[in-house]
This record gives sequence, C-alpha cells and structure tokens, in this order.
Amino acid sequence: MVNVPIQIALALAPVVPEILRWITGDDKSKAAEVAEQVVGVAERVTGKFGMEAAEAVRADPKLMIQFRTRVLEIDAELDMAYLADRQDARKRDVALAQAGHDNRRKDVMIVGAVVGLLACLWVLVFFRNQIPGEVVGILSTISGLFGACLRDAFQFEFGSSRGSASKSQDLQVVIDRLTPPRTP
Repeated sequence: MVNVPIQIALALAPVVPEILRWITGDDKSKAAEVAEQVVGVAERVTGKFGMEAAEAVRADPKLMIQFRTRVLEIDAELDMAYLADRQDARKRDVALAQAGHDNRRKDVMIVGAVVGLLACLWVLVFFRNQIPGEVVGILSTISGLFGACLRDAFQFEFGSSRGSASKSQDLQVVIDRLTPPRTP
C-alpha cells in the first residue's frame, strides 16, 4: 500500500521528475521522508493541503516555478548527503589502512561478487541448453547484478569516471546558483 505523501509526490513528479529517483527507490523510509518534504513544499507554496496543493501547483505556472525551485534545492541537498556519505566511507578505509588494518569486509564483498558472477556465467555457458529459458533469464539478471556490484566497488575504490566528476562540478554550480547569499 502506497502512503498518501508518496501518492501526492507522484502526482507532482511531472513538475519535478528529478524526485522520482528518491521516492521510488528501495529505501522506503527515505522515500516517505522525501515525499513528505516535497508535499510540505507544495503546501507552503500554495497554502493548500494534500492533493489540493498538488493540483494548485500543476494549475498555476508561477506556483509551479516556486515549487520546482524549492524541490530542486531539496534534490541538491539529498545528492550532497549521498556524496558525503560515500566520502565518509572512503575516509574510513583510508584511516583503517593508515592504522595498519585490512578491510576484510571489502575483500569478502568483492570476492563474493566475482565468484557469483563467474558461477552464473559458468552455468549459462555450460548448461544453457539443459535449463529452461526462464532460468537463463534469471541467471542473466543475477549476472548483471553481480556485474553492477563489481562496477560499484571499482568506482568506490578508484573514484568515479571523469563524467561523474563533471556532473559533480555541474551540480555544485547549480547549488551555488540556487543557494541565496547569506547575510551577516
């Protein structure tokens, strides 16, 4: 059952499609939290509540612009929190290495992903004709998941691509433009 703030946020998604990744993700508590923030913005901008606020935003271009601007600020904050969380994990790994400790968890995760990927590929190569097509599809999907785990591990260990670095710089420019100057 979808909760009410998520339903309202989904009704507002055509105005700010960027919120979809936050409210449709696997983390249900984060989805509900973001949906409540989005609905709160709509209610503050319009002075109305619930679905009436969503309808008012969609109906009035001026309200739509105000709403979009404020929600994009929330989106930028969420991106920054995500990046900070990843950065803290990297700092932890550096601190462990400097203290002379191995990160066995990382090694087990990577070895597990490699073994899982190789096992799936081995079954697909050597038993493809003996297993049903549905199983081939499932194993292919699982192989993709293991491959994505390895990609993420490499990105974490060695940094993201230049394109991601460029996106981070572009995001910072947008944040700087949206953030009002602080008065002393």
